[in-house]
Amino acid sequence: MAITMNNWILVLNAGSSSLKFALVDAITGDSGFEGLAERLGNTDAVITIKSNGNKSESKIADGKMASAIAMVMSALPADTVPAAIGHRVVHGGEKFRQSVVIDDSVKAGIKDCAKLAPLHNLANLEGIEAAQQAFPNLPQVAVFDTAFHSQLEPQVYQYAIPQSLYRDHHIRRYGMHGTSHQYVGEQAAIALGQDFNNIQIITAHLGNGCSASAIRNGHSVDTTMGMTPLEGLVMGTRSGDVDPGIILWLAQQQGMDGDQLSDLLNKKSGLLGLSELTNDCRGIEEAAAEGHAGAKLALDVFCFRLARTISALTVGLDRLDALIFTGGIGENSELIRARVTEQLSIFKLAINETANADRKRSNPNIAQPGTTPVLVINTNEEYMIAKQTLSLCQ
Repeated sequence: MAITMNNWILVLNAGSSSLKFALVDAITGDSGFEGLAERLGNTDAVITIKSNGNKSESKIADGKMASAIAMVMSALPADTVPAAIGHRVVHGGEKFRQSVVIDDSVKAGIKDCAKLAPLHNLANLEGIEAAQQAFPNLPQVAVFDTAFHSQLEPQVYQYAIPQSLYRDHHIRRYGMHGTSHQYVGEQAAIALGQDFNNIQIITAHLGNGCSASAIRNGHSVDTTMGMTPLEGLVMGTRSGDVDPGIILWLAQQQGMDGDQLSDLLNKKSGLLGLSELTNDCRGIEEAAAEGHAGAKLALDVFCFRLARTISALTVGLDRLDALIFTGGIGENSELIRARVTEQLSIFKLAINETANADRKRSNPNIAQPGTTPVLVINTNEEYMIAKQTLSLCQ
């Protein structure tokens, strides 16, 4: 398919030690160039590039983000010039409620929001500044994970803590994975032949990071992640919701400091902590099938907490038009989809076993006829970022 030059968007997702990138047609979603730089900041940093079916891997000599982006620039197809660069930025706080063209004031705002997401925003900002050096003449756009949830009502986003903490420090619920929830919601509406602005659905983005969202008439009205990506569902290595008293007990009785608590809740909990085996859902399912007690427990807790949360999200809806699964786990685990929907039969959810097991499904709806639709939709956050970037640069 021929793609006009001004539809190409280079999408960058810069993390603390990685850089994910893709060259995306913002009209069709096609991409023939993508890759990942890993272990940035270390001497063994490498970059893998897939271009038109060919795959190559190279070392990044100094391990720097700027060097990785320069290597991306030099590897771009010679006949393709990006119209702009779209950056994934995790946290927009209350300042950024939609995607914006990046200038110095925007960079300052992203840095200020780093107080809410220090592990993410500073890495996103480093990627932006490196890309500006590599592509000084291209417009660059920041697309925020939090933006799709920016219309949450106060009763949804406020924590029951002293209001001074909200007024002075902006401590509130923001939500994440917004580009994914919006994308699969729009795709679900298309698949169901309905208007996205007149549909009421719940989307479950399940991967190493997990969140769910209630979407009503084109807007997120509730979601599971909070001020940070730690709140909500059980995840690969993140705990999700825990009794705050546990954190106090660990600090007071076990002498754990902030860094130790962060490491425990972000990197040693979730599926990994429950199973004492792995954070990989595929490995946990295999181990559970072989009788591993920890793996079985991890699946039980993961599915129960997800089903309970989905039921709670319906409070923001008048009806449930569909449940959508996406993300690495949501798209690939027929076991989790089946177990979660079994626990939600009160909402007339029932899986068609054959459709659920079909990896080549032509119809995303895997529900039994006559029941509430259950859809499996592959997320495409890069496409959503590209679309929003192009719309601001035309």
